[in-house]
Amino acid sequence: MREITPGCAGSPPGGGRAWKDSRMPAVSSVLVPYAAYLRVYEPLAAFAPPERERWARYAREGRSPTAQDELRRSLADLLPTPPVPVPVHESGDAFVAELDGAVCVCPWQTRLRGWLALQELTERLPPALLDAVLPPVVRGQAAADWERWRARNPDARPWIRTSLWQIPVGWFALFADTEREYEPPGPGAAVLRYRTPMVEARRRVARTLRTLREAEHTGPLGEGLLVVGKWLEEFHPRSLIELDYGGLVHVLPPARLADDHSAAEVAAGVAALREGDRAAAGELYARLVGRWRVVKDLQFAN
Repeated sequence: MREITPGCAGSPPGGGRAWKDSRMPAVSSVLVPYAAYLRVYEPLAAFAPPERERWARYAREGRSPTAQDELRRSLADLLPTPPVPVPVHESGDAFVAELDGAVCVCPWQTRLRGWLALQELTERLPPALLDAVLPPVVRGQAAADWERWRARNPDARPWIRTSLWQIPVGWFALFADTEREYEPPGPGAAVLRYRTPMVEARRRVARTLRTLREAEHTGPLGEGLLVVGKWLEEFHPRSLIELDYGGLVHVLPPARLADDHSAAEVAAGVAALREGDRAAAGELYARLVGRWRVVKDLQFAN
């Protein structure tokens, strides 16, 4: 199976910007999980001098770890008995891309994201199942480590957000259809992603939220956008934003992937709402949510 890299060479039609990745696909027997990713690549200028130098050196060395490598290392921690839900040490790896000639990095932060994922798992699974998967003593130690780490790093935030079995509709509001990059399946899996400069993502979030407020029609879309919008405000204004379908390309039929223009549908729905056509906006939104609900329900299939 070919690795689905977080970025590829190319530029969005009509976007006027050029970006590229230094990574090449890797081959592995580990199956990519059914997860999608929203990533922020920050320019080196966003980091403090010591960290900036480390990431600059990292990029010059031409390291090319992929999302598959990240997954493989995470799964390795779950094999021991008892499992290790959160890495003992933070990852020193990152995804690297270029935007308009500037090097941008997206640190993996597997330790921080492990703690956040453990919190989410605790909320989603019933106690009996949770105890079977991760014994209470393991969770207790991870929680204690998390509290100590958070006290030393109160301003830490992840560069990567993950969504299992679906893509939140609000994520699509950050992108335009012209920024869509699709590679049909060939020797390996298909690739479907969107990439946009931070300034465009923030502008679209603000405009969409304004339209929803004026129409008194916030709901889940508005709530999700508020969360993402606050998250984006924590990064450098010259960052690159990426929405990667990741492992979802393995559950979506090729024809569905080729025809998937979810960002365009969200934009059309918001435009209809802005023009006062609530019926059209509601129909577009319901159709989009329903289509993604079918994908999410696959997690319960045999």
